[in-house]
Amino acid sequence: MDYGKFRYEEAQRLKESRKKTVQITMKEVKFKPKIAKGDFDTKVRHMLEFLDEGHKVKVTLQFRGREMAHPELGTKILDAVIEQLGPIAKVDTSARLEGRNMTMVLSPDKKAAKRSAAQKPAVTKPTTQISTETENSNAKDENIEDSKKAV
Repeated sequence: MDYGKFRYEEAQRLKESRKKTVQITMKEVKFKPKIAKGDFDTKVRHMLEFLDEGHKVKVTLQFRGREMAHPELGTKILDAVIEQLGPIAKVDTSARLEGRNMTMVLSPDKKAAKRSAAQKPAVTKPTTQISTETENSNAKDENIEDSKKAV
């Protein structure tokens, strides 16, 4: 066997094996204890996107000044994050205080991803009944005509 051919085939096998690997990166989302509801929802939505892409997410809660006296506010926010992400994420590293930061690491739950892919419900828009004055008058006219036909 030719050594050059062997090296070529070996390189092709290595190249093929690298195609199947997935790079998992760590994304970080930072919170503060006085975060507003809208900002919180936006950051959780970004975390959801990261988890759907297969990335791990590091949630960092930064305390400043007197906020350090109330770490329970931080745990409350991190618990709300876990509650919102629920079945999509699993907690790798639980919340712990490191200096002025409280950190937690989440990773995508593969079981939940398979379940959600299998059970995606069809998106239906809720029907809203908005009627204008002309539609109401047209409906009344039709009702009158129907009652005249019955008589």
